[in-house]
Amino acid sequence: MERQIASSLLSIGAVFLRPEQPFTWASGIKSPIYCDNRLTLSAPRVREQVENGLAQLVRRHYPDCEMLMGTSTAGIAHAAITATLLDLPMGYVRGEAKTHGRTNRIEGKMEPGTKVVVIEDLISTGGSAIEVVDALREAGAEVLGIVSIFTYGMKRGLERLAAAHVENHSLCNLDILVDVAETEGRIGPGWKERILAFRDNPSDESWIQ
Repeated sequence: MERQIASSLLSIGAVFLRPEQPFTWASGIKSPIYCDNRLTLSAPRVREQVENGLAQLVRRHYPDCEMLMGTSTAGIAHAAITATLLDLPMGYVRGEAKTHGRTNRIEGKMEPGTKVVVIEDLISTGGSAIEVVDALREAGAEVLGIVSIFTYGMKRGLERLAAAHVENHSLCNLDILVDVAETEGRIGPGWKERILAFRDNPSDESWIQ
């Protein structure tokens, strides 16, 4: 399934590899990879593959899950579709509480003690996902873990998730994706090693040639 997802993400440009012309992230870091999993929503075949995969991960790793919570905004649609497949309630966590009305940050009815799985589209440094987990825990949820579409597998992200005592299971990761990209001829000779070198040390730009 991981290789199938990788091939699908590459085919629709949801993950774009460009070592010869790096992207610049908001943080200023230059990257050979750009990920936009929102594109899966407008590709029906890939969307079905992704949502069924997310549902499969929830069933396999968190059979006691009682509710799905999407991250705002990218995880909301995926949480909704996956919750429909699993016949589970869902909600989502805002980036920050509303300044009007009931000033909610967590949308959807969630009782204290509810066993929750967070649905995220992308795990990089892990910061946004951990903020969601913290908000849910503060509201009394028992967060079982995170299920995501794609992870870079960055050291900082892995360390932050471990420190927060939360695990993540992804449909696909960077190692598999670059291997599939190489097999399909989507990247040139030596690009795989350069992309993984970036992942292992994003602040070191020696991979840029």
